[in-house]
Amino acid sequence: MPMNPRTRFDDLHQFINHLEKKGELRRIRVEVDPVLEVSEIVQRVVKQEGPALLFERPRGADFPLLINLFGSHRRIEEALGNHPEAIGEAIVKTIDRLNPPSLSTLWHSREFLIRALAMRPRIVRQAPVQEVSEEPDLTRLPVLQCWPGDGGRFITFGMVLTEHPHTRRRNLGLYRLHIYDERTTGMHWQSMKGGRGHYFAAEQQGVPLDVAVVLGGDPVLMLASVLPLPEDVDEITFAGLLSGRRPSLVKAQTSPLLVPANAEFILEGHVPPFERRREGPFGDHFGHYSEAADFPVFHLRRVTRRRKAIYPASVVGKPPQEDKYIGEAAGLLVGPLIKLIQPNVRDLWAFYEAGFHNLLGVAVAERHPKEVLKTAFGLLGVGQLSLTKVMVLVREEVNCRRFDHLLRELWWRFDPAERMLLIPTAPLDTLDFTSFTMHTGSKLILDATGERIMSAEPPREIVDPRRFDSRIVDYRLLEGGFLVVVIARDARQVLADLLRWPELGPVKFIVAVSPDVKVQDDENLIWGIFTRFDPARDMLAEEMRLVGARPLYRGRLAIDATWKEGYPQPLEMDPEIQRRVDRRWGEYFGPEVRDMS
Repeated sequence: MPMNPRTRFDDLHQFINHLEKKGELRRIRVEVDPVLEVSEIVQRVVKQEGPALLFERPRGADFPLLINLFGSHRRIEEALGNHPEAIGEAIVKTIDRLNPPSLSTLWHSREFLIRALAMRPRIVRQAPVQEVSEEPDLTRLPVLQCWPGDGGRFITFGMVLTEHPHTRRRNLGLYRLHIYDERTTGMHWQSMKGGRGHYFAAEQQGVPLDVAVVLGGDPVLMLASVLPLPEDVDEITFAGLLSGRRPSLVKAQTSPLLVPANAEFILEGHVPPFERRREGPFGDHFGHYSEAADFPVFHLRRVTRRRKAIYPASVVGKPPQEDKYIGEAAGLLVGPLIKLIQPNVRDLWAFYEAGFHNLLGVAVAERHPKEVLKTAFGLLGVGQLSLTKVMVLVREEVNCRRFDHLLRELWWRFDPAERMLLIPTAPLDTLDFTSFTMHTGSKLILDATGERIMSAEPPREIVDPRRFDSRIVDYRLLEGGFLVVVIARDARQVLADLLRWPELGPVKFIVAVSPDVKVQDDENLIWGIFTRFDPARDMLAEEMRLVGARPLYRGRLAIDATWKEGYPQPLEMDPEIQRRVDRRWGEYFGPEVRDMS
């Protein structure tokens, strides 16, 4: 299968026109407030896999606002020209075919090699993004406040372009920017991200780092900016490979950086060394507020833009959001490349419901004893996979993209005494709050690849656990003897007692969640479990003891995944904003479109 035809879109305007013709974009012609109102509208649209939205009259702004651009699998395939997994597999097959190279393999790989030539950017002297050059004034942009508890307005689809001060290698990554005033923002460079590495090197020298924030552009470039590529792989050149078109770059007006010529806006500036300012809070993709913390500061020097520029944005929060589709596409594109460095990996899947980093399913072939453990450690050393919190490994024929299949394999093949590894301190996503220590926490590896150790089928019914303790207000028994209980208070005490309740029967895992989690909703349930526990802090076992220096776990396992004092609040929209959107729904879309809530 060919990778994909060369994509047809030079810029965002061409893609918008294409989507509109296909019924994949709706224009909102009435005035709408970027403070909360836009966010509530898009919450409802994205849950229905609805269209991209172009707000032509955002209140208080001089430019239209585009949102939910990639909020469906259909639109991502339109942008890429093919299914992302097909593209990733085609790249891997070509690399495999060329090893070793020969005249025959070179001929059969000619399409890929021609595309590879498109990775080299074209440098131009004039560019659409420099049609207008002006003094910075961020108040003119329709910058969103997404959630009521946000610390202000945030640029949420800003592609941040930097170069390493020594190697001059380029990085283009998506980082939020907290607006402080007309020409200053926060720079939320998370630990272990490419832009943060460039800034660290500049700060070690005591020099400022030139930065260009790219808003909008060709849709393949926008998608490439979120890919979890190895640190030294240039996202701009990789976009050229994906699209089959050489990216056009132009020199920035106030720095040596080369910036995308077909973008909508370029915010040119620098980030000084050692300067920090309070950034946040911000309603993030873990479905809770990331709390305010000190981050570097971005100072704008110049803004260049198109004459009829469009401002792109995105909203994150409890799943599903637009990042569901972006993140899944990124995994499908890059996932096959993992097989080049971990050849016994057959498939892997980061669950968007868990915020991607919190749950990874991996299907592996075990070729010699404990190779599964070697594979797990190898994956935890690869790029963004290093931020994984819970990894479940299953046999190669198991569908690791299905949560219920993971649970069933854990029932048949998992023994905590022999096939569980708890790593008490390791790198975690900056947004993870469960360890109460930024950037670090514990990790859990569950190996369900061995021989069957259970002969009985998993239970389909159990004694109602509410009979055991009135503090249990609801429950749900999932596949594989995985019991979820909703506990109103004293979760740790209830779990410790419930572990040893003889009437509970053949239950292998007990997980406690808070009453705000909808246990009958699969999506919300996975979110409620995996965003709210730290393995080292919040796991219990029926029997726990030390054998020498080795911790030994036997019997049932319990997890306290309830919301705890000191956690940031979960995201909830202001009821008044919800009522406003209810009243105005017909104004946005016309009376023929019913409410998508």
